[in-house]
Amino acid sequence: MRAKSVTEQARRAQIVAAAIATIAELDYAETSFKAIAARAGLSSTGLISYHFKNKQELVDVVFADILERFQGFVSTRMNQASARQELRAFLVANIAFLREHREDMVAFLRIKAHAAVTDGGIADSDHAGLADLLRQGQDAGEFRAFDPDVMAVFVLALRNSVVQRSESLDLDVCEQELVAAVDLATRG
Repeated sequence: MRAKSVTEQARRAQIVAAAIATIAELDYAETSFKAIAARAGLSSTGLISYHFKNKQELVDVVFADILERFQGFVSTRMNQASARQELRAFLVANIAFLREHREDMVAFLRIKAHAAVTDGGIADSDHAGLADLLRQGQDAGEFRAFDPDVMAVFVLALRNSVVQRSESLDLDVCEQELVAAVDLATRG
């Protein structure tokens, strides 16, 4: 397989960015090559078809792109001294990414059920990582007794709900309330 030229890489990036914006605005089912081409300012859908064989391939690339940037953003803000601090850092980093990349997060949630490529299942890995952190906090006596798997489901549901309603919410207030609600739910 030949390496893609700088022009081809730029065009692919342009298409991915337009796809993210289109999915965030229209939702997955309404997103078409025609809508993406219009948003990207492309003269025809053939320019998209040249780079992506179908909608599924484009969605998979969009999903992987957002996931990589999201995980990098969040992981640089983690590595705190305690599980409680780590949990707070996780929540604050999620809201910070949402604040800076709202379209990405909305598009991500709208396509995650449709994406064929995952890192072993983003929902599963996100859930497993959070449940492990909650178990560590329990083992260290920082959190009360609860089922870490169930609590991870609740925490992620709260986070995802903020993403879905983010356009109409004050994200500073959301961050404060999300951190407070999770702290109260896990406190011993």
